[in-house]
Amino acid sequence: MSVQWNGVMPAVTTKFTADDKLDFNMFEVNVKAQLEAGVSGIILGGTLGEASTLLEEEKRELVRGTVGIVGGSVPIIMNIAEQTTRGAIEAANKAEQDGAKGLMMLPPMRYKATDHETVMYFSEVAKNTSLPIMVYNNPVDYKIEVTLDMFEELLKFDTIQAVKESTRDISNVTRIINRFGDRLKILSGVDTLALESLLMGSHGWVSGLVDAFPKETVAIYKLAKAGRIDEALKIYRWFLPLLELDINAQLVQNIKLAEVATGLGTEYVRAPRLPLQGAERERVLAIISEGLRTRPTLPDFEK
Repeated sequence: MSVQWNGVMPAVTTKFTADDKLDFNMFEVNVKAQLEAGVSGIILGGTLGEASTLLEEEKRELVRGTVGIVGGSVPIIMNIAEQTTRGAIEAANKAEQDGAKGLMMLPPMRYKATDHETVMYFSEVAKNTSLPIMVYNNPVDYKIEVTLDMFEELLKFDTIQAVKESTRDISNVTRIINRFGDRLKILSGVDTLALESLLMGSHGWVSGLVDAFPKETVAIYKLAKAGRIDEALKIYRWFLPLLELDINAQLVQNIKLAEVATGLGTEYVRAPRLPLQGAERERVLAIISEGLRTRPTLPDFEK
C-alpha cells in the first residue's frame, strides 16, 4: 500500500495501563474509531505518542500491533525522532521490517544542527530506506527550520515526499506550492490552523484532537475539500476551543482527557508526565465539557 499523503492522519496517543504497560485493548478501540471515521493513515510514536518515553521494543510492538488492527486498510506511518543519523537509519529500517508504510521524520534531537547538517541527516535516511518520508517541519517546538532552499536539495530523493507544515505561517503553504507545485505534499500540523491551511491548498491534516473527535475532524477536511466552506467553518468554530488544547505544553494530558470524555482512551501517561491537577485540570475539563454539550450534528459529508 502506497502512502498518498492526503486526508486526515491522526497522530495517535500511546495507551498505557495503570501499571505502565502498553494498553492494546484501548488502543484498538481508538484506532478502530479512526478507521470508521474515514482517516487516511495512522501515525505512531509522535509527540502525542509520547515517543521520548517509549522503549525501542515498545515502538516495534506498536507498529506490529497496529498492522494487525488496521489489516491493510490504511498505511501506518512511524515517527522517527532520534539523536544520531545512525539511530535514525536503524529506526527507519526497523519500522519497515515491522510493517510501517511511511515515515514522519523530525530533524536531529537534542542538537541544533546547521542547515547543511540537517539536510545531510534527512538525506542519509532517505538513501537508506525505501519508505516515503514526511518531513516534520516545526521550528517553534524543535528549533530547526527546514527552509525551502533545504527542501530544494532534499527533493532530489524520491522518498522525500511530504511535509508536516507546522511553522505557524499560513503563507508558507503558498510558498511551497509556488516553489514545488505538487512535488511536495503539504499536511497541516497545527490543529488551530488546519482549516486555513486546507483552504490555501494543503493536501491533508495531521491532527491531534482527532484522537478524541475523529468524525468531526474528517468532516471538516472533506467538507473543505468539497468546497462546502460554510459547513466546514461552522464545525471548525465549534471545535476551536478544543483544538487549542493541542498547542499547549501539556497537549498529551489534555488530549487524553478528551479521549476519556468521548470513550476513546484513558488518562494514563508515562512519567515524567503526570495527569493534570488542580485549576489547570478543571480548566481543561470545562473546555471539554462545553465542547460535548454543544457538539454539532454533522451534515452528510460523504455525498
